[in-house]
Amino acid sequence: MTVAVPAIFCTVALPAYAASDPAPKTAAAAQAAAKLDALKASGAQEENVDAGALTVGARADYSATSAAELEAARLEQQRAQLKAAMAARAATYSGPSVRQLLSNPPYPSFSLAAVAQVAQQYQGVPYVYGGSTPAGFDCSGFVMYVYAQFGVALPHSSSAQGRLPQIAPSAAVPGDIIVFDGGSHVGIYLGGNMMIHAPYPGRTVSIQQIYTTNHYFVRAGI
Repeated sequence: MTVAVPAIFCTVALPAYAASDPAPKTAAAAQAAAKLDALKASGAQEENVDAGALTVGARADYSATSAAELEAARLEQQRAQLKAAMAARAATYSGPSVRQLLSNPPYPSFSLAAVAQVAQQYQGVPYVYGGSTPAGFDCSGFVMYVYAQFGVALPHSSSAQGRLPQIAPSAAVPGDIIVFDGGSHVGIYLGGNMMIHAPYPGRTVSIQQIYTTNHYFVRAGI
């Protein structure tokens, strides 16, 4: 009996020992755990950030210069350089007048194609109201000056130039005169829906597309 009792006791006591709590924490460990719990409770590891600050730039926020934009910038730079050169030339112009050109035309053999070519030499000349030399042109003064170099006399008036013999649009060729709005403006046709003209104050002689259907063509020199 004395042997059996201890055996039974040990069998019962063993599960009780295994289920018991681990040894209590040291005072330092308990203090550290308490500090960690306090930090968590206070939100010390959290930061409130404005929602706008978290916005990531969309693809549309960024751009690159396209080849077309680079080409447009290059052409604009060329136009600016040409404009500056022609303005300097205009300021010192001392060449022949329309009257002098008519008396001694540098191109005695008239050609509409040659008219179109000569006209393009004056790109960049500033618009000047009443102007009829490379010191400055208005629209009819420009047409008059170009034609004078071929010995063709034209009036210094867009409405008067607009009364020259009219031709069908299908018959128009580079060098013919294009007339707008019943004679309020004129230029020189270059073909392909393009023209060269002296537009208005602040602009220069330039090539551009025909900008309105309200136009017709007249022919001089032939």
